[in-house]
Amino acid sequence: MMVSQNEYQVTESDLDHLKQWFSRYVQSFYSADPVVQEGLVLKEKHSFRVCDEILNIGRKMDLSKNNLRLAEVMALFHDIGRFEQFARHKTFVDKKSENHGQLGVKVLEQENALAALPADARELILKSISYHNRLSVPEDESHICLYFSRLLRDADKLDIFHLVSTYYYADGAERSAAIELDLPDTPEVSEEIMACLSEGKLISMQHLRSLNDFKLLQMAWVYDVNYSPTFQMIYERDYLRKIRDTLPATEGIDRIYARLMSYLKENIDASASVKEKQHES
Repeated sequence: MMVSQNEYQVTESDLDHLKQWFSRYVQSFYSADPVVQEGLVLKEKHSFRVCDEILNIGRKMDLSKNNLRLAEVMALFHDIGRFEQFARHKTFVDKKSENHGQLGVKVLEQENALAALPADARELILKSISYHNRLSVPEDESHICLYFSRLLRDADKLDIFHLVSTYYYADGAERSAAIELDLPDTPEVSEEIMACLSEGKLISMQHLRSLNDFKLLQMAWVYDVNYSPTFQMIYERDYLRKIRDTLPATEGIDRIYARLMSYLKENIDASASVKEKQHES
């Protein structure tokens, strides 16, 4: 779609103000408890990196400066509910606490954090945050909401790929329950997870039984990637192989990895073909 036809007025001053608000809000949760502090800093840094990733994707897709700033606000606040969630419950597992996307919307509304922005921009930001952690985005939403919600989901995935593909190679002294979602690091992989992946289906978080299940879920996120720059960056950064190499060496996992890589390459090739045709015309 021609997103350039929808211009959202978000100024550089607006963005600077919101970044300052974000830092003050996050720091209000800082804790002397090292477990809580580790989790808060993890999500604070993640939020900033998702801002970088959404700008990387958005620039490759020729978004206007206003719409890039709008996208950056979405990225900055997409996990704003995580801070209250972790400070209160000491877990990032939604089913053990509360839905962090919905909590984020509640926080922004209660704090009136987006008051300086136009109403249409506020609505789009809140919707994208509420949808970012769902299994999928509702198809009956407006085209512009789908566009930005999918953009945010792609950027979020890129940084989580970066985070976990680095983390899984850390030594045992650096293990983090916040990243592993309290899942046991045991050798098995659930048959239900393997079956979903064999059929090319997305996996729900509620079906996870082990850290290996979680790793497979992360690899399967390629089925929910939306934009060609994201496919390209996942491939260039070698995220799938890095995660696969930390899983058991079984034929079943090899087949799933091959299928996921094939899907990734097909989408990159399809995008390249479209660009070639556009250039020729």
